[in-house]
Amino acid sequence: MSAPLRLGIAGLGTVGIGVVKIIQNHADLLAARCGRPVQITAICARDRQKNRDADLSMYEWVDCARDLARRDDVDVFVELVGGDEGIAREAIEIALDSGKDVVTANKALLAIHGQALAERAEAAGRVIRFEAAVAGGIPVIKTMTESLAGNRIKRVMGVMNGTCNYILTRMQSAGLPYETVFEEARRLGYLEADPTLDVGGIDAGHKLAILAAIAFGTQPAFDAVEIEGIERVSIDDINRAADMGYRIKLLGVAQMTARGLEQRMSPCLVPADSPLGQLEGGTNMVVIEGDAVGQIVLRGAGAGEGPTASAVMSDIIEIARGVRLPVFGQPAATLARPQAARTAVPAAYYIRLMLADKPGALAKVATVLGDAGISIDRMRQYRHAAGEAPVLIVTHKTTPDAIDHAIEALPRTGVITGDPVELRIEEV
Repeated sequence: MSAPLRLGIAGLGTVGIGVVKIIQNHADLLAARCGRPVQITAICARDRQKNRDADLSMYEWVDCARDLARRDDVDVFVELVGGDEGIAREAIEIALDSGKDVVTANKALLAIHGQALAERAEAAGRVIRFEAAVAGGIPVIKTMTESLAGNRIKRVMGVMNGTCNYILTRMQSAGLPYETVFEEARRLGYLEADPTLDVGGIDAGHKLAILAAIAFGTQPAFDAVEIEGIERVSIDDINRAADMGYRIKLLGVAQMTARGLEQRMSPCLVPADSPLGQLEGGTNMVVIEGDAVGQIVLRGAGAGEGPTASAVMSDIIEIARGVRLPVFGQPAATLARPQAARTAVPAAYYIRLMLADKPGALAKVATVLGDAGISIDRMRQYRHAAGEAPVLIVTHKTTPDAIDHAIEALPRTGVITGDPVELRIEEV
């Protein structure tokens, strides 16, 4: 049997401890499948005294991740610290320059600095693997870089943040407002320390930028992702959408068009009976459309100790087996900076507004939509209360520009109260 693959693990949070447990519990299995033992040489975290529910006594403790990345007795540097700057980035760069391969779950770092790191790794003859950075335990990175390498990808889309999916499905199942479920998610520990990373769509936007780079052979371009979070989705939107056969999801969509690369992360309506519509709780789902394979759907746990540690281990095993691929599926030098394009693909839209109880009010709304070139497919008006009534409109397919024009013009009619809400209806 070949010499052991020696790991240095920086970061001993939920995922890091999950990796340690897998290596400890499955040592013989890993050796058999890799053709060599997989061993941990040294570990690093901020708090040495913290109780982590794992026996770490047999590993050498290192106080600084940079020092861990330099060690001669480490073959693979496993970065589970997080953050797109600071210690995580510096330690990975040191590891690459020191001749080590890298495994990371750091989506933010790859979405923002992925091109520079890929060039650095490939210049040094090293690899960076990051299965755990997108969709937890779902093997979407390997699916795209390996299994679907013979396809020209048409579109990638999916639900990529389990916290947002939990909030939206919990709102519907329990009939609770957004604010209540948000606080519940906070108490349960589902939210990031900065919750806007989750509910603001930023975390999912990082993941979409990584998938788009692999799918379309471009440099990661997180700064070009159009991002809208779920903060303005109300329980009324949840209920009204359900009345018309839809569910609301924070949906990421990326596709290459003649105008450039479209990347958007926003709340959308999807058919309730579609795979995405039936997705519950913290589960993730990624839908990939290829010219040869057609549409495939990957579904699974998007976070958690076991699923994410499983994804980290898949990368470690790949390196142990001697599999070496370019970081984003093709040489970094061949990845062009994409031309960013706002989506122009026509779609139906959901519009909710509060209509004042005035004669001719509905006619004025219809006139605004007609002037924007938007025709109404379905409309429902709900019971009046305090001189106003909720009105729900589903349009025929129209362009985003037309919707923007109508939404801007509606308040000037003087017959609606508050701001109208519009959500795209995505065909899946």
